[in-house]
Amino acid sequence: MTRYSACIDMLFTRETADVAQRIRLAKAACMDAVEFWLWSNKDLNAIEDALNETGLPLAGIVAEPFAELTRITDHDRFLDGLAKSLEVAQRLGTKVMIAQAGPELVGIPRQQQHDALVEAMARSADVLKGSGVRLALEPLNTLVDHQGYYLHQTSEGLDIIDAVNRPEIALLYDLYHSMVMGEGVPAVTQGRVDRIAHIHIADHPGRNQPGTGQLPLKASLDWLVANGYTGYAGLEFRPTDATVLALAETRAALD
Repeated sequence: MTRYSACIDMLFTRETADVAQRIRLAKAACMDAVEFWLWSNKDLNAIEDALNETGLPLAGIVAEPFAELTRITDHDRFLDGLAKSLEVAQRLGTKVMIAQAGPELVGIPRQQQHDALVEAMARSADVLKGSGVRLALEPLNTLVDHQGYYLHQTSEGLDIIDAVNRPEIALLYDLYHSMVMGEGVPAVTQGRVDRIAHIHIADHPGRNQPGTGQLPLKASLDWLVANGYTGYAGLEFRPTDATVLALAETRAALD
C-alpha cells in the first residue's frame, strides 16, 4: 500500500499559518509522513516538537541554498550549504534532501552543463558519505512552471545519477512535472526505478489534487510500486478546497 507524505508548504496552508500545526493536522488526516521545502525560514524547534509529538516521519527537505549547479563556480556555495542542510536533516530524522539543477545557461553547451551537474552530485556524495541521507536531484517541467530550468528530462536526470554511481545520489521523480513534459512513466523509468528516492504527485492542468485533472496518476503510481518503488508519494499540490477534502479526493483517485 502506498504511503503518503503531505507537503506542508502546500497543504493545510488555508487552515493555519503555523507550520508546526500543519504537522499535527497531517497526523489527524492520517498522513504517513510530512515534508517541506526550505528549513531556513522555519522554527526548527517547533517542527522538531511537532514531529516528536505526532510520531510522523519527515520524508524530505530541500538542500539549501538553491544554486546554479549547471555553473561550476557556484558549486562551493552549494556544498557549504549542503553541509548545514545535512545537520538539519539528521536532527529532524529525514533521509532525503532535494536538489534542483538550476537554470540552463545561455551560450554554454548543454554537455558542459550536464558535466557540471555530474560534478556537483559527485562532490555532494562526498559530503553525504556515511550519513545515510540521500540527495535527490529533481527534473522540473519547463512548459508551465519553470521556464528556463536546465533539467527537464527524467532520462537525463537518471543518466546523471548513473554517471555519479554513488548510493548518496538519487532522483526525485515528480509525476506531474514528468507528464506535463509529455513523458510516459514506464518509458522513462523502466529498469531504473531503484534510482528514485522520492516521488511527488499533482494533477494537470492546475497542479491540484489527483482526480481534478487528466493525468493517469493511479496507473503510473501503481506501475512504479509494482516495479520496486518503496518510498513515499509526496502530495505536492494546491488543494482546490479544504485540505482534508482534497486529501479524501486524492485517496479516492489513487487507492
